[in-house]
Amino acid sequence: MTPAPSAGGEEKRKKSRRRRPRRKKSASATDQNNSKQSPSRNEGAYGKINRTSGRPSRYTKRVDEVSAGGLVVDSTGTRGLLIARRDQKDQTRLIWSLPKGHIEAGETPEIAALREVAEETGITSEIARSLGVIDFWFMASGKRIHKTVHHFLFKEVGGSLKPQVTEVDDVAWIPLEEIVTKLAYPDEKKLIARSGDLKP
Repeated sequence: MTPAPSAGGEEKRKKSRRRRPRRKKSASATDQNNSKQSPSRNEGAYGKINRTSGRPSRYTKRVDEVSAGGLVVDSTGTRGLLIARRDQKDQTRLIWSLPKGHIEAGETPEIAALREVAEETGITSEIARSLGVIDFWFMASGKRIHKTVHHFLFKEVGGSLKPQVTEVDDVAWIPLEEIVTKLAYPDEKKLIARSGDLKP
């Protein structure tokens, strides 16, 4: 006896309709995206992570630098002194900041700050008080730099406004109420904003 065309076929179709259990994902799409966007502490400190071994694939040298500088207020008590350097990515844009520089061997932060302000701006000054210390990280020449900067509030004593050749592109007296908005770096903005009365 020849079976009907559908004989046995129905059973096969029923079996094929059975759902296979889903494989559990090792991580959600959100977790994978977060892991790509947020590097680990080791990746930030030592470079890229080898995804196979889980170890840093290359190391960057850490360098600690200490500088000193701050805000000079003019003799009228109404303006503050800022320096500007050209943006390396956009030469038409000036980046305004507080004058500062490296502390040399044998110098205190106060002595270094007075020297650097005079060298970068042409203005001689005296320290009125400390504004605080800030620190930050950045990459330069393949090195990971940890920089600490001591800031002071200065009072103008003398000199004439003149940007340091090869180091500074412009210097200017800025009204004190405009200093925070003029500064390019967020850490310096916060430092000046929380410093209260800026009159020495």
